[in-house]
Amino acid sequence: MSSYNHTKATLALAKASFRSITRSPSAVVFTLAFPLIFILVFGFLGSGGTKIDVAIAPDSDLQNPIITALEKMEVVRLTKNDNMANINKNLEKGNYDALISIEKNPKGLPAYFTNVKYTSASLDKGNILKSVLNELSYKLNTVNQQPTVTEIRASTIDGRMYRTIDFILPGQLGFSLLSTGVFGTAFIFFSLRQNLVIKRFFATPVRRSSIVLGEGIARIGFALLGALFIILVGHFFFHFTLINGVITVLNMLILATLGVIVFMGFGFVVSGLAKSESTIPPISNIITLPQFLLSGTFFSINAFPGWLQPISRALPLTYLNDAMRKVAFEGAGLWEVKQQIFIMILWGIGIYAVAVKTFKWE
Repeated sequence: MSSYNHTKATLALAKASFRSITRSPSAVVFTLAFPLIFILVFGFLGSGGTKIDVAIAPDSDLQNPIITALEKMEVVRLTKNDNMANINKNLEKGNYDALISIEKNPKGLPAYFTNVKYTSASLDKGNILKSVLNELSYKLNTVNQQPTVTEIRASTIDGRMYRTIDFILPGQLGFSLLSTGVFGTAFIFFSLRQNLVIKRFFATPVRRSSIVLGEGIARIGFALLGALFIILVGHFFFHFTLINGVITVLNMLILATLGVIVFMGFGFVVSGLAKSESTIPPISNIITLPQFLLSGTFFSINAFPGWLQPISRALPLTYLNDAMRKVAFEGAGLWEVKQQIFIMILWGIGIYAVAVKTFKWE
């Protein structure tokens, strides 16, 4: 007799599981529908920001009324301690909306020259800042009815336009992978255990590892198809930036694979802790909602209060979102996001260690 082929058994389980996933309304909704709706909404809204990030040149004079006035404006966020190499790099990427350098006028009047360098990567915020500075200059210069305080000199450097979709899409992609990994895995393994399907498998030569691997292959395959669909819709309909084209897409899919594997670990933990099918959603939401809200899905975590940011930076979805954005818009390679990958791997090791302790076959 020929020996039992575990590879064929694994692939057969993966094929059957993939079919069941595609027929599941909840799987389609969480993987495709919800992220796509958010992408469409934010894609049509366009890019509108409420904070203008301005870097102050390292050699700039800081003891002047211009800086003092800008510090009091809620719409402007100043960075004073960055170096020029990093400032120039972030101007090109649109991470800074402008660079300001203020120098004293040795001839006396006006007292200061305000040199502003805008970036074409953030024209909308640059225009807002231009209006703010013009109004500020007018107010300062007319205090004594003469131009005694500042003269504004402006220039613009070229950079890639950073659209709202460039921030939103990676976040929605991360949310899709998180939902697929946690909810999908938790429901399917609890259902298999509750319906005694796994117990019947034990009467066959199929190994436990084949069951887990087959389900894993199916879920990863479905998640990657969803990720590819989201990326392509974002790129072709809303001009989502894929700086290196196909290479960028492949790198994003590799990150998506790592992400869904890590998030499946959370799903295994939930399926082990759940006492009934009705307890799966609340337990899963405890895991997914904080990450969905605090991991930079809709807003940069820099906009959160200082006490909340360390919590955000501890969540695995934060690092997946960050890596996706760096790869897509900045053109970073996988080695350049090795810190984010390393932290996600650490999360994976930790969560699977917990999953081994909590997972139940029967």
